[in-house]
Amino acid sequence: MISHRMRGRGLALAGCALAALALTACATTGAADNGGDAASAPARERTELPRGLDAAANPDPFPSTYQPLPRRDAAIVGATVFTAAGERIENGVVIMTDGRVAAVGGANTPVPQGHQVIDARGRFVTPGLIDVHTHLGVYPSPGVMGMSDGNEATNPNTAYVWSEHSVWPQDPGFNTARAGGVTTVMVLPGSANLFGGRSVTLRNVPSVTMQGMKFPGAPYGVKMACGENPSRVYGSRNQSPATGMGNVAGYRSAFIDAQNYARRWSEWREDGEGTPPNRDLRLETLAGVLDGSISVQNHCYRADEMAVMIDIAEEFGYSIRTFHHATEAYKIADMLAENEICAAMWTGWWGFKMEALDAIEENVAFVDAPENSCAVIHSDDDTLIQRLNQEAAAALSAGRRAGLDLSEEDALRWITINAARAIGVDDETGSLEPGKRADVVIWDVSPFSVYARAQQVFIDGALTYDRNDPAYQPRTDFELGQPGQPNTVGGAQ
Repeated sequence: MISHRMRGRGLALAGCALAALALTACATTGAADNGGDAASAPARERTELPRGLDAAANPDPFPSTYQPLPRRDAAIVGATVFTAAGERIENGVVIMTDGRVAAVGGANTPVPQGHQVIDARGRFVTPGLIDVHTHLGVYPSPGVMGMSDGNEATNPNTAYVWSEHSVWPQDPGFNTARAGGVTTVMVLPGSANLFGGRSVTLRNVPSVTMQGMKFPGAPYGVKMACGENPSRVYGSRNQSPATGMGNVAGYRSAFIDAQNYARRWSEWREDGEGTPPNRDLRLETLAGVLDGSISVQNHCYRADEMAVMIDIAEEFGYSIRTFHHATEAYKIADMLAENEICAAMWTGWWGFKMEALDAIEENVAFVDAPENSCAVIHSDDDTLIQRLNQEAAAALSAGRRAGLDLSEEDALRWITINAARAIGVDDETGSLEPGKRADVVIWDVSPFSVYARAQQVFIDGALTYDRNDPAYQPRTDFELGQPGQPNTVGGAQ
């Protein structure tokens, strides 16, 4: 539950932004009908703007063109099924129809006529894994300067950039991540800036274009960074911010500007008179944070700094969706749960800079303990993304050593449904439940074994990886020099 203090102050201070959202929604019916009903048409006709000067006229300028790969309806039978929805089913059945999960149940679950039967006896089935923090495509392999496109480190506030415009779909890291069972990723800008820009959520399928991977309907996030990174980057240039207090002043100043920007657009849309505000891509993104249409994905390691970021969110009436890295989240686990904030963490990364010094292996398990918690494991690394299941197993083991009663089903949630919640797609994916996308992984042994390897990976019911069939093992020119057979690439060594 959101705290009373946050609820009261947030609703009062977000009034202008919410009004802007409501009025914006009225203006999104397209330029042809002048964006409204007959009652509002006269004012809008007098002030209609050329396409591109009003964000409401085209709220999705880079639309997804994603289309599922060729597929056939199928039933996976005989496996141990982890649903990530609270069930572990022995000798289970998963029915995939028209790219969706149609049914999940025990051995007596009927298989519809015409469905391909996939015999998975002795194997394990999970939802597709989700990585909420990756830089695949924006820091691709090969790692050369000409393709290092993750940080627009030219200003402390670059909320105007969108990571999708740096995504290189040919990055072989997408293929190796898929071989590790990863079906959905959120690609973020780097953490040099107070506001690094917008994130994008992708379906992990081969594509020529970014739009061909873009998750339809997934909300945008904005990458914010607190702590050492922005103060180090800009302080070294004799710019602000150079300190933690400079960081906080920068966030507050930016949201004050965004509130005023949202108010000006709201007033203009309400009366349709006078000169409309100039469109500002930076403030447009931050106004989206204020009205709730864009989530906050906040790089933040230390507990005390996360608490400050929560106070800033309360001051300006927005919500933080996820703290990333969050090595000290265990110190404020109850606060995170109370404010409905996810924490995306590693298990073993420690000590590589001062703000990571107080990390513990039990972090994920302790964050998971409170009611309504949202513990997530992420990678931030093109190798770790291939082994999210092993990272979850390590966190599970650490939690059990600390005395917590944790199941493998609990640990699976950290890399599936909780991850989906952290990026706002949990109504579509992250668990094996009827109606959700058929993102499914078949493992040769328990996914929590160090020996586990994904055997088959389905995205929207389409087979996109098969360890035993080279036809379903995409390769790129950048992998031709790697030794071994094709089925040893991507986490199989």
